[in-house]
Amino acid sequence: MAGTMLDWRKELERWLKPFLERLGHKTRRRMCPVYISGLIGPGDRKSIQPMAERLALGAYDQLHHFVSAGVWDVAPVETELLVQADKLVGGRDAVLVIDDTAMLKKGTHSVGVAPQYCSALGKIANCQTLVSLTLARGEVPVMAAMRLFLPESWTNARARLKRAGVPVEYRTARTKPEVALAEIDRVIAAGMRFGCVLADAGYGSSARFRQGLTARKLSWAVGIPCHLKVYPADVLMIRPVTPRGRPRRGRPRERIPNTLSVAAEDVLATAKWQNVSWRTGTKGKLRARFAAVRVRVADGSPQRIKDKTHQHVPGEQAWLIGEHRASGEKKYYLANLPAKTDLRALAATIKARWICEQAHQQLKEELGLDHFEGRSWPGLHRHALMTMIAYAFLQYRRLATTRRKKKNQRSTPSANSARRTSRHSRALSSTTSTAMSILPKMDMQRAAA
Repeated sequence: MAGTMLDWRKELERWLKPFLERLGHKTRRRMCPVYISGLIGPGDRKSIQPMAERLALGAYDQLHHFVSAGVWDVAPVETELLVQADKLVGGRDAVLVIDDTAMLKKGTHSVGVAPQYCSALGKIANCQTLVSLTLARGEVPVMAAMRLFLPESWTNARARLKRAGVPVEYRTARTKPEVALAEIDRVIAAGMRFGCVLADAGYGSSARFRQGLTARKLSWAVGIPCHLKVYPADVLMIRPVTPRGRPRRGRPRERIPNTLSVAAEDVLATAKWQNVSWRTGTKGKLRARFAAVRVRVADGSPQRIKDKTHQHVPGEQAWLIGEHRASGEKKYYLANLPAKTDLRALAATIKARWICEQAHQQLKEELGLDHFEGRSWPGLHRHALMTMIAYAFLQYRRLATTRRKKKNQRSTPSANSARRTSRHSRALSSTTSTAMSILPKMDMQRAAA
């Protein structure tokens, strides 16, 4: 067991080499593998003091200084994480999932903490919220970025921001979609490859977010509320009928659509629905009823249309997609995927978003994302960065193990195929039927215990 623990820790240090080169100072290069080993290793609590005790460091000052008190820039290390995430799962068939995850807190001093919507509880709670970007391909997620969202109770209190160590460039009030777009720009600048951006209705309901993705020439598929307004794809822009009486002077009246916009749920109420299976899960094929029609989204410039005020003219053309689940729940989505995309491909793209939820759960339950007890912006982001690096390392090991199994299966001598092929097939089937995002962490913990 001790040998196994030593093996993975040596492997960790080798894999961390590009990260350590970005850290600069020799003390930081020494403490980074120690901190990540503490996150991966055994123990229910992954805050600094319990990890220092398990790692036999004596006082926890060294870990505390590395994560919370030391003065160093995380940006080069964050960029290296994007590079390594791309090496693991990047590609044109990868997806970039935008979401957020909440961490419950007590008190009011931890940076960003406020009464706000907590996704884990489904209600308002005192928590911090991290906007997350997950790169995934073939059901293998790698957490690529996290950035703390600051509510107005923080952005309106300059002294509070300064006390928590919030960098000047992050002190301006920003919505979660705005935070996400800024992180997407950083991802693009690092050269990370992906084919489509996915997000739930918390982001997809924002016209600026959707338009921002389109302006960056990105494909996207996002959730929307059922009442979001759309126009038919063939809507026409016409000159309004001039009312009787003296003609208006000045510039001519702006063109308006020849029909009013309609709620997404009403458009799909008369659409053709089909049963679609988008992938095979551990309990068999995953199915639901889907319908899709081409529309133009009512997110253009605001304008009075006929006798309706606060209307929006048609924007870009997109797919409007509906999902009826077996539970009776209904969901609605927009996607700017090509007009030739078939219904199954639309469904599979939309449903690929689920993988980030597993990643959030594993980061919290296995690697202690929400165990950080410091109050500062630098400390929280450094801890989050270390958990993401630990997660990426575990996915690296899992992918390497899967590749070795496949290679061994291909190289099995034909003379022993009757006996060995059966054994390898069972192993491979077990590996692929279980979601690739399940980490090999428990084996490491048993070895380290």
